[in-house]
Amino acid sequence: MNLSLRSYQYSISVIKFLNNLPNERNYWVVSDQLLKSATSIGANIAEAKSASSRKDFIKFYEIALKSANETKYWLGLLKDALKISQVEITPLLQEAEELSKILAASLLTMKGRRQF
Repeated sequence: MNLSLRSYQYSISVIKFLNNLPNERNYWVVSDQLLKSATSIGANIAEAKSASSRKDFIKFYEIALKSANETKYWLGLLKDALKISQVEITPLLQEAEELSKILAASLLTMKGRRQF
């Protein structure tokens, strides 16, 4: 599966997950932030495809990586502070980690650096 489609599917998974959270004040801010960061991953990958330069392309991937890392933060808060089930959170955390690694590796390649 290509990165664009994978990040799109991830956004859908997060949206479905958020629809099942309790409608309580404690969840509102965290879920809003999670929605923004998780959907930003795919949005920035999509923007990169129409970038006007290599520099712009890299910048969109950098933003997508930051969003993936932020997504892991919000999911961690839900898991640890609001006690969401491991069964629900773990796959979302794993996919955010995978997307983060793919984006980081892509950026290293684009910038001509290799990780040893």
